Amino acid sequence: MRVILADDHRLVRAGLRALLESFENVQVLAECGDGLDALQQVAEHRPDVLLLDLSMPRLNGLEVARRVAGVSPQTKVLVLSMHAGPEYVAQALRANVAGYLIKDSAVAELRVALDALAEGRAYLSPAISQTILRGYLRTGKDPADALAELGQLTTRQREVLQLMAEGHSTRAIADRLHLSVKTVESHRMQLMDRLDIHDVPGLVRFAIRAGLVSADYTGKGGRSPTA
Repeated sequence: MRVILADDHRLVRAGLRALLESFENVQVLAECGDGLDALQQVAEHRPDVLLLDLSMPRLNGLEVARRVAGVSPQTKVLVLSMHAGPEYVAQALRANVAGYLIKDSAVAELRVALDALAEGRAYLSPAISQTILRGYLRTGKDPADALAELGQLTTRQREVLQLMAEGHSTRAIADRLHLSVKTVESHRMQLMDRLDIHDVPGLVRFAIRAGLVSADYTGKGGRSPTA
């Protein structure tokens, strides 16, 4: 099984790489620390599995998962995340991930998950399955229903929203996405209209709730996201 490892924490990657390489018949092709690099590595290496954290700079893990099939249809995405809430799990399932592990899972569970993917089966941590069930029993609704607003946004709007929440200026977003400043401003206005949120701090809070960006990343683009 050929694996690419994507996590923004270098020490975590080192530990995961050592663990993966201790498994029989598992080869780590590459590792990366942000979402755009992950997507580029997948396109280059066409791995069997992308082991992916959700909280990633530049392009969050959910957006990476949504795009993997377009660059490497045979690659299966196995999420490894600290987030166990139903809103994160629901988004990941909508992004067609093949498996979801939480980071405090037992070491042996990673091997079980990889074996399941190799056999063409999906895998959810038992804790994740219980979270989904509890959410359904409590509300009578699929947890994904709470994410309908996110589904109103285009891919480009989600990119702009994540970069805004990370604290990048309009000019920096324009440069990074190869757009004009006017186009970025237009996307921001469209976001406010579609979400009925009329200030940048409100958009940032929405991005955090929706799982597009971790609270750890807000403001890291060089300015306060509330500015």
